[in-house]
Amino acid sequence: MRRLWLIFSQATTVALAVLFVVGTLKPHWLNLGSRAARPLPPLLGQGGAARSGLGLLPAAGGSAPAVPREGFAAAARAAAPAVVSVTTSIARSRNPHADDPNFNFFFGERGQPQSGFGSGVIVSADGLLLTNHHVVDNAREIDIRLADGREVRAEVVGTDPETDLAVLRIPLDKLPAVALGRSGELQVGDAVLAIGNPFNVGQTVTMGIVSALGRNGLGLSTFESFIQTDAAINPGNSGGALVDAQGQLVGINTAIYSRSGGSMGIGFAIPVDVARRVMDDLLRDGEVRRGWIGVEPRDLTPEFVENFKLAVSKGVLITGVLQDGPAYKGGMKPGDVVLAVAGQPVASVAQLLNTVAALPPGKPAKLQIQRGPQAMTLTVDVIQRKPQLPRRQPQ
Repeated sequence: MRRLWLIFSQATTVALAVLFVVGTLKPHWLNLGSRAARPLPPLLGQGGAARSGLGLLPAAGGSAPAVPREGFAAAARAAAPAVVSVTTSIARSRNPHADDPNFNFFFGERGQPQSGFGSGVIVSADGLLLTNHHVVDNAREIDIRLADGREVRAEVVGTDPETDLAVLRIPLDKLPAVALGRSGELQVGDAVLAIGNPFNVGQTVTMGIVSALGRNGLGLSTFESFIQTDAAINPGNSGGALVDAQGQLVGINTAIYSRSGGSMGIGFAIPVDVARRVMDDLLRDGEVRRGWIGVEPRDLTPEFVENFKLAVSKGVLITGVLQDGPAYKGGMKPGDVVLAVAGQPVASVAQLLNTVAALPPGKPAKLQIQRGPQAMTLTVDVIQRKPQLPRRQPQ
């Protein structure tokens, strides 16, 4: 019996050794008969598509499934056809010696036009465009290049330097117009796309978020309430579109904060709600009519409130009142604190300026003020404000 067990053990050992050698050197010898179906890898799903964290990817040798891609391609497709490139020519001042051939020999040709470039947005199918005032300021000729390659000469309908906006018209119809959104519904953190013609390289789309709202005090225009975004905006983007995730226009790109001339992630856009009001006024009246009451305001700081023992902590301090101006005639005095204008609370100089500017000239408005311990309501006859050209800071 013991002899039989030894023979069996030795035979089993030899058989396992042979199987190991064959499996290592000639594994295909072991695939006898029909092959069993292999299970799909764990990352492979039905239809031959491998799943990943970014969506569905086609498997090797398979066709891509009809799965919508995530992202902002739909928004870009909706808005990009309405964004145009703007090229301007501005004639240099003519030197009195320009016709002297000796002058040209030493100093070269003079009086040749300078060229500028920017962007614009088609806002109506019959040829109305929005852009920045500084893009077309003093332009002798304005050429528009559409996204489809067509080129056409534009005329200026009107401009408003105090908001840095301009309305142009081109002699074309059935144009792709952008849908106007509502900038008042934007929130910090909302995704936005900036579409324009940076550095004149051609139409470009960049993405970012709304970084801040109501930015003012930048010295770019008189009436400032900018949308701040980190979407890349560069020289040439001025006048282009800032659109939301649905492709609706929410702002007109106007400036960047930069120490190098390129984008540093801080760009500013004029809210579309402001642009719509300016465009309507320019089309209807040929100018933007704004209210004015003749006061010198100052922001009310906590230190000022504490030092002068003021009865209110919010509002706008009036430091000066123009003699015989609307506010003077309405009874306002230096030291008054304006709390509200026509029922709209004001907490900063920018808010006061914008709220008064929105009042219709020629009509009275009620102002809630605080004079010492007494709350009062004054009636002021608003008059039309004379335009004042702001000093625009370089980009």
